[in-house]
Amino acid sequence: MAEQTKASVETGKIKAMLDRRKGKMKLLLSHCAHCSICAESCFLYTAHHGDPQYMPSYKAIFSLGRLYKKRGRVDRGFLEEIKGIVWRNCVLCRRCYCPIGIDIPSMIAFARSICRSQGVYPDFEEPEHRESWL
Repeated sequence: MAEQTKASVETGKIKAMLDRRKGKMKLLLSHCAHCSICAESCFLYTAHHGDPQYMPSYKAIFSLGRLYKKRGRVDRGFLEEIKGIVWRNCVLCRRCYCPIGIDIPSMIAFARSICRSQGVYPDFEEPEHRESWL
């Protein structure tokens, strides 16, 4: 029983969190011009030799964007899937520059708060987290 509770997520709570910021976040998500200028200012992107998973716009679209697209109807597996994007691939340093003014760190921080609300945290014992960010 306890294992089942741990495996489930509160989709109503996730949806409520998404709805509270829906206007602002959907505006930010829809205004991304996919120009990739944000990538040039991300030290993780350059340190990982241009791996698209470290591109700030990718991180926002493939975490928070997918949460909105699914309207919060996600399972623990999905949250575990985006955990690496929001916890490992971004340090919220706020260096990512967007010429349109999209606040990518606030979007990643919001995705983190949704993960935290469901008990999904980075696992610092995983080999990926033992290595340096660089």
